[in-house]
Amino acid sequence: MDETRSNNNVVYRCTYHVVWCPKYRRDVIKDDVDIRLKETIRQVCAERDAPIVELETMPDQVHLQVTCDPQYGIHRLVKQIKGRSSRLLRNEFPHLKSRMPTLWTNSYLVATVGGATLEIVKRYVENQRNA
Repeated sequence: MDETRSNNNVVYRCTYHVVWCPKYRRDVIKDDVDIRLKETIRQVCAERDAPIVELETMPDQVHLQVTCDPQYGIHRLVKQIKGRSSRLLRNEFPHLKSRMPTLWTNSYLVATVGGATLEIVKRYVENQRNA
């Protein structure tokens, strides 16, 4: 995904590495929750024309490498992913409501991928499960 993209006003190549965790760093992203979370993330990114370079989940965190239109903003994309996934997952999996007041923490990490090649960051995200 090292290609240049454009909208009506801007030509860009903005790829971000985003990491966020469930509230209290609980191990809740597994089995059917994991599958449904990935579906939801892919759906939101497709709606926002934000191609996913890499997506990896672990029981207590999500790593997403995504290309995002700078005029839309990575903060909006993350907010929409976290908001929709929290609402859908808590409705479909009642045990998520009983264990935590909210699914996600308010915070997240976002870093541009510009300093490293996409292949290096992609390998890093893929290898997070083994770390």
